[in-house]
Amino acid sequence: MDILNWGSMNIDHVYKVKHFIQPGETVAADDYSIFPGGKGLNQSIAIARAGERVFHAGATGAGGELLMDCLAADGIDARYVRKTTVGQGHAIIQVNPEGENCILIYAGSNRRVEREQVDRTLADFGEDTLVVLQNEISNVDYIVERARAKGMKIVLNPSPMDEAMERLDFGKVEWLLVNEVEGRSISGFENPDRMLDEIHGRFPGTGIVLTLGDKGCYCLRGERRTHQDIFPIVAKDTTAAGDTFTGYFVAGLARGDETETVLRDAAAAAAISVSREGASVSIPRRDEVTAFLRNRH
Repeated sequence: MDILNWGSMNIDHVYKVKHFIQPGETVAADDYSIFPGGKGLNQSIAIARAGERVFHAGATGAGGELLMDCLAADGIDARYVRKTTVGQGHAIIQVNPEGENCILIYAGSNRRVEREQVDRTLADFGEDTLVVLQNEISNVDYIVERARAKGMKIVLNPSPMDEAMERLDFGKVEWLLVNEVEGRSISGFENPDRMLDEIHGRFPGTGIVLTLGDKGCYCLRGERRTHQDIFPIVAKDTTAAGDTFTGYFVAGLARGDETETVLRDAAAAAAISVSREGASVSIPRRDEVTAFLRNRH
């Protein structure tokens, strides 16, 4: 099965701070680093490090050479990345002593994914394709429509949530991966069980994965509900945890692994990633995840 990830590529400017900045406040950062990132790039790297071949599609801009080098270093096929003259997308990330983060994103080149590019790219893939999507690029709704029309299976992480995502027909998606904030926005409920039931009731053919931080995650597919605990670990930086989880989840789907195995591996990979600093650089390889699980048992 082919994996085609339509995803953002960002340069992450990471500032370590004692606390997140408040309105009107000036805070001195304790440290500053630059990392390759963006939800799409992180997810592609996670898929590749989980052992699966992935094609990355999107748009890069001025200053994005570092990101193309990162894709190449992990053997990711980037022939479908379009080069533009727009400034490269980037993120301003604050990380506090507990490893929590808050993120400001400038989309830049990531919002230059055009419909013509979508059509040309999808023409090279058949229905035996997993299309991976998040909401940091343009024309997500068009990609969903065209991929669905070709019989492709879509895995969507609707982050960040906005009005466009709220209007999207999630019934056209094979798998919907959401956190608590996104689940609340889609369902209108606070309680995780009510979130799952509401989303499932509206889109019964869509598999749902709801991640709940230290409460682990729930998966609902048809009438089958599965829970996966987290693997407790000292967190240094949670920036790429969700993308690592998504990438390993997609890789497991492509391999045809059982749901319990897919969730376990994704949770373990996410745990390893939060024990490290940075975004894509924190994502573990499959042998590291295997060793981690072996040691835990």
